Amino acid sequence: MRKAVVLAGLAVAIAACGNAPSTTPQETGAASSAAPAKKTLEGVKIEVAAKWTGEEQTNFEAVLKAFQDKTGAQVTYASTGEDTGAYLGPRIQGGSPPDVAILPQPGLVQQYADQKALKPLSAEVQKQIDDNYTPYWKELGSAGGQVYGVLVKAAHKSIIWYRDAAFTDAGVQAPTTWDELLKTAQAVSDSGTPPFSLCGASGWTLTDLFENVYLSTAGPEKYDQLAKHEIPWTDASVVTALEKMAGIFGKKDYMVGGNTGALQTDFPTCVTQVYGQDKGAMVIEADFVAASATQSGAKIGETAKIFPFPKVGDTAPVVLGGDIAVALKDSPGAMALLEFLASKEGGEVWAKLPGYLSPNRNVSPDNYPSELTKQLAQTIISAGETVRYDMSDLAPSAFGGTDGKGEWKVLQDFLRDPSDAKAAAKALETEAAKAWK
Repeated sequence: MRKAVVLAGLAVAIAACGNAPSTTPQETGAASSAAPAKKTLEGVKIEVAAKWTGEEQTNFEAVLKAFQDKTGAQVTYASTGEDTGAYLGPRIQGGSPPDVAILPQPGLVQQYADQKALKPLSAEVQKQIDDNYTPYWKELGSAGGQVYGVLVKAAHKSIIWYRDAAFTDAGVQAPTTWDELLKTAQAVSDSGTPPFSLCGASGWTLTDLFENVYLSTAGPEKYDQLAKHEIPWTDASVVTALEKMAGIFGKKDYMVGGNTGALQTDFPTCVTQVYGQDKGAMVIEADFVAASATQSGAKIGETAKIFPFPKVGDTAPVVLGGDIAVALKDSPGAMALLEFLASKEGGEVWAKLPGYLSPNRNVSPDNYPSELTKQLAQTIISAGETVRYDMSDLAPSAFGGTDGKGEWKVLQDFLRDPSDAKAAAKALETEAAKAWK
């Protein structure tokens, strides 16, 4: 949830959409890859709640209209605002929850499952998940052996943005490995521009950086173990990742304002430093940088370009955030809507709208309205089984989601003084042990 506020602006930066595809009648309830049958829910009313407002809400309502046109259901949308839990809690306790809710963090799936507030997904919805998603995403939406949620919208966090003029001045091209990235950084620095604008005052950006480095160096299996605190943060794999990060943190000339300046720069000011003020060359952050870059006067794909987060180890990292749809009522309408959202057809309707990325591996990148989203979608598909969810959002909030505490603070301290990776790992384990007890 802490990152959701910056997502809403992404649609501003992406080109206008094409028309939604036409739909084809299908047999309802069939175990197939198709969405629910046409006009089978005449007179059925469905309420769906999500955090989106503005253009994100408008685009989602276009997806809901496609579902309504197909099934005859009447769907109403309620915005939860940024604090989804504060909105849903009283409604659940009062016995009047919406039929479907879209949760901004996987941890809420477990929380509401523990409260017996969620309904297990029907066989038809699970068939869509099995057909269109890797097993990892099914596990992410499960609790206690039951499948409750489906990831319907993704934020791509394995991106480095760069200012094209800065690369041209330095005579460099986009790197593909960590060693190449450091060589590129040195060349940019030699040309007179600090290569990185780090958003160190916003601790979550440092967790995103760590997650990409860790997934690449340690691999997806270790990533899963660390995310669940099944291995300690003092594990050698954590120290290795921190030492790689010190390759940037340990050179003050690599950061706008040096280490102190990086710690005083929040998101999205770090984006403005690159694209509005020409102070830096690169920003290490997610697809939603597009909105701030555009507001700073950059043109996406021209003056503002991206390259995938480079391989640090054996794995090309793809880390996603995103939103998970769940049913709070065990009704045909709720399950039919989730079946549609999980289907290839529903994903393609949404993909034609700006500001959206689908985690559905069967939604072709050709559906997206911009080259940026086409490129990002292809990296998700190409990564296959190695794609992982944002680790800090899987952790207890005391460790992975609280300003000035836990992982945020320890990584900020490490940015301030990156000389002892083992000490930083020990500090991370101390905080994790308190959060997971």
